[in-house]
Amino acid sequence: MNWGGKVIGALLGFATGLGPVGAIVGLVIGHAYDERMGSEVDDAPAADAHAVSATFFRASFEVMGCVAKADGRVSEQEIAAARQIFRQFRLNEAQTREAIECFSRGKQTGFDLDAALAALRRACGDRHDLLRVFLEVQMRAALLGNGMQGHSRVLLGRIAQALGVSGIEFAHLEAILRLQGYGGYAHAGGAGAGQGARGAPPRADLLREAYEVLEVSPDASDAEVKRAYRRQMSQNHPDKLVARGLPESMLEMAKQKTQAIQAAWERVREARGLR
Repeated sequence: MNWGGKVIGALLGFATGLGPVGAIVGLVIGHAYDERMGSEVDDAPAADAHAVSATFFRASFEVMGCVAKADGRVSEQEIAAARQIFRQFRLNEAQTREAIECFSRGKQTGFDLDAALAALRRACGDRHDLLRVFLEVQMRAALLGNGMQGHSRVLLGRIAQALGVSGIEFAHLEAILRLQGYGGYAHAGGAGAGQGARGAPPRADLLREAYEVLEVSPDASDAEVKRAYRRQMSQNHPDKLVARGLPESMLEMAKQKTQAIQAAWERVREARGLR
């Protein structure tokens, strides 16, 4: 049984200020998410991997430019964030030129965000895992750019909705990225690719976030925790994502995510005394 959606949904519901009522509403929403994730069909993309990769690459940097311009201007910090993403993806000279052109196109006033997202969805077909990775790319840049605050967070929420990514999934992606050090401290064992450490959090917080990354409840059985870890590693395996159309230039990002999942598992495994 999946518990991640229920746990995060209940916590978010409680945090709205509605107390137990909000927690119950969040629990119901989270349960629906868990059921959906448990029954998700692993269909092939609508287009071949090469076509998916080209569309994914172009849309990634166009939408990144659009999100950077969400508040009406692109700051120096947001430009620096885009450049850092270019370096993380280890783009060659030709790819960097294309990425810059796409970023510039995306920040133009007339850029059609809805059309770009629709084209991406058509290319990816039912490959929901690729759409989650796409959203993660945008969240990385936004966290590096302005901490994913204000208009950029609102626009990212709209993008997530257009891609069929739920609020629970959005929170899960953000938890993983912050665990890696984006927009906050870098945890021990994480990729540390974000803005740098800002002081180590309490051990209890590290363990709580580790459960969030694995999308499982702290009250789950050892067997459920192991299944959650294996599911996460399977869904986010870099080679599998590239075979489905993730641009090879973004392979390193996928590897960082599996490293964060591995670090979360090690933290939970140690706390439970598992082998």
